[in-house]
Amino acid sequence: MNNIIIVEFILYCLVILGIGYYFSRTKLDHSAFLLGGKKLPGWALAFSERATGESAWLLLGYTGFVFATGLSGIWVAAGIALGIIFSWLFLAKKFMQERDKYNVLTLPDYLAARFGGQANLIRWFATILISSFLMFYLSAQVAGAGKMLFTTFGLNETLGVILATIVVIGLAFTGGFISVVWTDMIQSIMMLITLVALPIVALLYINTNDLSIPTALADAGSTHDAWFGGAAGFAIGLLFFNNFSWFFGFLGGQPQLSARFMALRSEKDVKTGRNVAILWTFLAYGGAFMIGVTAITIYSQGSFADTETVLPVMIMDLMPAWVAGILLSGILAAIITTADSQLMVVTSSISEDILHKALRLDLSEKQLLTASRVIIIVCGLIGMTIALVSDTLLYLIVGWAWAGVGGTLSPAIILTFVWKRYSGVGVIATIVSGFVFTVLWISTPLDSIITSRFTTFFIAAFFGIVFSLLFPNKKSQQA
Repeated sequence: MNNIIIVEFILYCLVILGIGYYFSRTKLDHSAFLLGGKKLPGWALAFSERATGESAWLLLGYTGFVFATGLSGIWVAAGIALGIIFSWLFLAKKFMQERDKYNVLTLPDYLAARFGGQANLIRWFATILISSFLMFYLSAQVAGAGKMLFTTFGLNETLGVILATIVVIGLAFTGGFISVVWTDMIQSIMMLITLVALPIVALLYINTNDLSIPTALADAGSTHDAWFGGAAGFAIGLLFFNNFSWFFGFLGGQPQLSARFMALRSEKDVKTGRNVAILWTFLAYGGAFMIGVTAITIYSQGSFADTETVLPVMIMDLMPAWVAGILLSGILAAIITTADSQLMVVTSSISEDILHKALRLDLSEKQLLTASRVIIIVCGLIGMTIALVSDTLLYLIVGWAWAGVGGTLSPAIILTFVWKRYSGVGVIATIVSGFVFTVLWISTPLDSIITSRFTTFFIAAFFGIVFSLLFPNKKSQQA
């Protein structure tokens, strides 16, 4: 069985790298390398946005979370689904329009263009924020690759991390944003196949072997069969907000997702992308939730030393070898998709916002492209190093990055879009307070009580509003 799966893995990686090489032969300027140059259809961007937003966290982290917690894990899916729907309904078109209006390529550059008086400070602080947290997010993806390859083949996790890093760097290095989006599209479909097919097979297995989901939930623990995890009173509110809190990161503050909105070409593409993204979300999260629930029925609690290996183990147990290879490639797809997108976001922030705009280095288009590719290699190797020395769970580390970036930049974007009195100093206060507060909060036991994914958003918004009122914009500073 392993030999068949290995062959399929190798073929998959070769196809992905081949796509990257194909787009590397296309003549790209700096704008197209970082944001596609308006050459991508809305449906492809939607598949890319969804695959980028989910990653190994959905297939490994969330399925393992549902297995460990039971029915109450549904509130994570509910918060994320509402966040995705909100962003596509109310933010995607606005991002596209603002990108055209200000002729920008990145989220920090957009904020800097909107508040010109503090432009360079905004670029520096936003780039530091994004680079700091997304490097850990990137490391979580390649760590997930090592974990999957260890579970599947018994391959040394360090070797798995190194191999995944090579593929991630190779793809981003060759074709930039365009190759990342098109490979995202393929990988997004593979993820969806995995998340839809596996729970169907698991339900057939449960029916064939006369197993009972309600009985298994009741036997798994005192809270597994409760939609609110057995909480009562105030504790229900905490559980709801902690799990639902992923919603706040989708309000425009995740640059790897907002880049897809900025790359949209027309209102027609916005509508097409919206329909694709929302349908994908319901199918994927419904499937991931059912994988966790059916795993509780098939396996007893304590069966896994690491619950984040539930999905690959189920695939190998329930599927024939050739199908298992395809579905397991869906996990690798999630890892590569998100890691590449995060690598491109960090690269674009450093090359465009710092080298090109803040430092105003006199670089030609060719030199900017070369600089971007060097940054891709350096940041990819840093992410790999973090993955090799960290044993933090995927679910936790992605949650922290989600709070640090999404919880901080989302209020900045929302306030920029809807509040005319929001100021450049307010933007800086939002970014700095969100960064500092997230680091402090996750370093204390408070994060286990009320997650920083919830609290960071409101703290950052509070400081942004207060400092905007104290230090309003001069009329000449804001368009």
